[in-house]
Amino acid sequence: MENYKCKSVGIIGSGIQGVCIGLQLIKKGIPVTLFDRNDPLSFEFKPASYGNAGHFSPYAVLQFNRPDILNDVPKMLLSSYGPLALKWNYIPKMFQWFYHYLKNCNKKSMLHTAKYMHQILNLSLDAYEEIFKEIDTKGLVEKKGIIYVWTNKNLKSRNLEIKIRDDLGIKQKHLTQKEILELEPNLNPVFDAGVLYDYAMHARDPHGILKNLFKLFIKKGGKFIQTDIKNLEQTSANETVIRSESEKYKFEKSVIASGAFSKKLTDQLGENIPLDTERGYHVHFKNQDHLISRPVIFLDRGFGLTPMNQGLRAVGTVELGGLKNPPSEKRIKYIINCAKELLPQLKDHYDEWLGFRPTLPDFLPILGPSFKNKNIIYAFGHQHLGWTLGAITGKIISGVVAGEKTNLDLTPYSSKRFN
Repeated sequence: MENYKCKSVGIIGSGIQGVCIGLQLIKKGIPVTLFDRNDPLSFEFKPASYGNAGHFSPYAVLQFNRPDILNDVPKMLLSSYGPLALKWNYIPKMFQWFYHYLKNCNKKSMLHTAKYMHQILNLSLDAYEEIFKEIDTKGLVEKKGIIYVWTNKNLKSRNLEIKIRDDLGIKQKHLTQKEILELEPNLNPVFDAGVLYDYAMHARDPHGILKNLFKLFIKKGGKFIQTDIKNLEQTSANETVIRSESEKYKFEKSVIASGAFSKKLTDQLGENIPLDTERGYHVHFKNQDHLISRPVIFLDRGFGLTPMNQGLRAVGTVELGGLKNPPSEKRIKYIINCAKELLPQLKDHYDEWLGFRPTLPDFLPILGPSFKNKNIIYAFGHQHLGWTLGAITGKIISGVVAGEKTNLDLTPYSSKRFN
């Protein structure tokens, strides 16, 4: 195994996961080709990396498989002014996802998810620092911390979050309302308290960062083919085939890093993976990014504000509704209302955007070989944390492809857990 070197790799998906995996493989001297139906450098292309909140969130270990949240779900779904929504025509397609979600919505699963999210989140900032040395991030990244605020309404939930993070050794600085307003004096004091993660950073332009990483990938010898991939298969012990409508491409190993669109390919491979999509929205308020110095997330509302080069970005909500339903005006309106609740001085918005977060019912990503095809590697299902986990996913998956040993326990991220 020590002399083994993978001869070639094809990666389906040129988002933050695919590009970071490609960069790490090139570092190991392995030839890589990225495939995507969209060109990452195109102005029209607005992927998840274009529209996300831009947070690098190494502390975000707690996910939605929490018993305390489950009790509130019916109430949230019935309210148009709430952080969770459902496209009712999509319910029949989500039965499998809901089944696994209910199985994983308990204290034991919650703590399991938190532990293994922490394992990789804890390495996420260092992995980015490493690749940021190789690109120009001037005006693209700011290290001013991230603030979460809340009211006293759900203190039981807030105390649970604080305790679990404390137990995992995550650094957090508790703030009173007064201390929050000293940091962000323009905020409307509709909250009671909060927490500051002073070591966290945020992107001023996530798509700008992705473009720079993609250019670095090409400069270092990576190839990119713009085409729509229809299927892939492992044809022998040392060969996988990736097919577009008209072409066939052969590699020793292939990686699926297609985010919310990965299920189409895993279904063809005979793996019944309950991947679905959380639909997230954003709007911008032009020339208003000076109103806050760092991202502010209002937990009661499930939304956040991030100062970006395009303006002040308001982002959030979870809408379950698949990839094909049209955007919801109600969700956009909800985000605008939330933004103006925190900053009443905001006026007109622009750039309404809808993106897809690939989410598994236990809220852990799938990282590692396919259950049935050892030369096809999976890297998807990062839910809200795809942006944060891009660089560390690149390191983990490149190690898997190269057959290297790791001191990380990768078993919890295996697709075997659903098969």
